[in-house]
Amino acid sequence: MTLSEMLTNIDDVLYTWLLIYLLAGSGIYFSIRTRFVQIRRFRDALRCMLEKKSSDKGVSSFQALMIATASRVGTGNMAGVATAIIAGGPGAAFWMWLMAVLGSASAFVESTLAQIYKKKEGDSFKGGPAYYIERALHARWLGVIFAISLIATFAFGFNGLQAYNIVSAFAIYVEHIDTSIVPTIIGIILGLASLFIFFAGDVIGKISSVLVPIMAGLYIVIGLFVIITNITRMPGILMIILKDALNFRAIFGGFTGSCMVLGIKRGLFSNEAGMGSAPNASASAEVSHPAKQGLAQIISVYIDTLLICSTTVFLILLTGDWGGSGLSGIPLLQVCVAEVIGPVGIHFVTLIVCLFAFTSIIGNYFYAEANILFITRDKRVMTIFRIAAALMVFIGAGNSMDVAWSLADITMGLEAVVNIIAILLLGRIAFRALDDYEKQKAAGLDPVFHEANIGLTDTDVWK
Repeated sequence: MTLSEMLTNIDDVLYTWLLIYLLAGSGIYFSIRTRFVQIRRFRDALRCMLEKKSSDKGVSSFQALMIATASRVGTGNMAGVATAIIAGGPGAAFWMWLMAVLGSASAFVESTLAQIYKKKEGDSFKGGPAYYIERALHARWLGVIFAISLIATFAFGFNGLQAYNIVSAFAIYVEHIDTSIVPTIIGIILGLASLFIFFAGDVIGKISSVLVPIMAGLYIVIGLFVIITNITRMPGILMIILKDALNFRAIFGGFTGSCMVLGIKRGLFSNEAGMGSAPNASASAEVSHPAKQGLAQIISVYIDTLLICSTTVFLILLTGDWGGSGLSGIPLLQVCVAEVIGPVGIHFVTLIVCLFAFTSIIGNYFYAEANILFITRDKRVMTIFRIAAALMVFIGAGNSMDVAWSLADITMGLEAVVNIIAILLLGRIAFRALDDYEKQKAAGLDPVFHEANIGLTDTDVWK
């Protein structure tokens, strides 16, 4: 059995029999318990996203949102969606959308918990699942396990995949790219650029808050152009997606390769709701109430899946013979965009892929660094980690597609299982925080949080 086959088998078992049930089940549970906060409080979420800091500590809610979105919005929104549609059918899009709506409730809970149990360090804040597992569950050992799984996922699994997808964007220019020197050249450039950013540290939030809106906006504009110029075909495309999504054979036939499983897998990889990544960014925000940042993170999930992933879906389904082209991933998307705006579309997609992937590498590193600091403060360990993370970017550029995706899926699955169990056990605390927020809003107040409001005595910054 080859490495690729072994990783694929582990990937199939992990997602089919464990992770999907946990993700879907927790999303439904949190949606019901919060009375569908992701829909009820959508306008509040928009306001919280844009709220300014009240002090010079931490980062703004918007900057924290952009760090989270920088990690969420990556090549998975493009290559992952394209792969899911080709392998599972158009119905995969429906399951991605459904998981985004349900998963945003999980995103609210985990980000609210991260805010409640964050720690102050100088003029900044640190936090995330490892921190709330240690403080609220009194299980540092489990927090360390989570931290290790997150580091493996983001610094090695995801960043290797981002590098691979950048290389795949150049396959349309280079014949037999897998046997050429191009992956090595791209890997060296990416590795050195990543190393510089990893050691720069302070600029992560600033770079993300500038690049993410620009690159997402450009991509969405192209998608809107395609939709508007093909508006008469939209009802038919939506009907194709719905019919395929609810087709019994499409859902359950060859279950691990079905439209439902592929839609959920690629949706999770894209929006990361419930897997414990975004809370690391959420904890860094300076807000007056934890629920505010939980609400803001709902918007991040919607931006990622309902806007960016949907753009990819319609770019593919509204252009070209997507089912019989023989292409997949980034090359398929390049050809589809070229059908709309001409050959320049290929270069446009290449540029967007590079921006998406590089900002994801930055956001992914931010998460991994926060969890290294949870385990140890040894500066030598951090230096070694930064070099190893940059080296993985270089190595990832030379991976095959199957190895790149399966490795990312497996590490992500292990991380998500630990976090989902933790937030299911601690969800009641987030529910009480939401109730406190809503009571203050109903009284016409700008919600301000104190731990005693919800019966807590063990937080660091909310005394």
